[in-house]
Amino acid sequence: MGVTIYGIPNCDTMSKARAWLQAQGVAHEFHNYKASGIDAGRLQAWCRTLGWEQVLNRAGTTFRKLPQADRDGLNEARAIALMQAQPSLIKRPVLDVDGQLTLGFRPETYAAACATFR
Repeated sequence: MGVTIYGIPNCDTMSKARAWLQAQGVAHEFHNYKASGIDAGRLQAWCRTLGWEQVLNRAGTTFRKLPQADRDGLNEARAIALMQAQPSLIKRPVLDVDGQLTLGFRPETYAAACATFR
């Protein structure tokens, strides 16, 4: 399966994560939500594994710009629909290393996750 990092190209955290992967010599694919979107099945699987509350980026400007009605009373199904419609609502990056998911970027976590790919 290998290593895939999911996110958007103009995110500072994404830039740091991708630079770290390159500096460590970790071959990886980049899945750009803006260009390719995200399929519902993958998003649902992430939410089952990581929890939809963790996958949803409530701190970003995209979430803050949502109408209050969309932000109130969120549940998993509504959150997934919002994230699929607006992928910037997904916390970044999501790192998939042979099916093992890591959310966000911390060098020590990436080092452990990618140890077999360096």
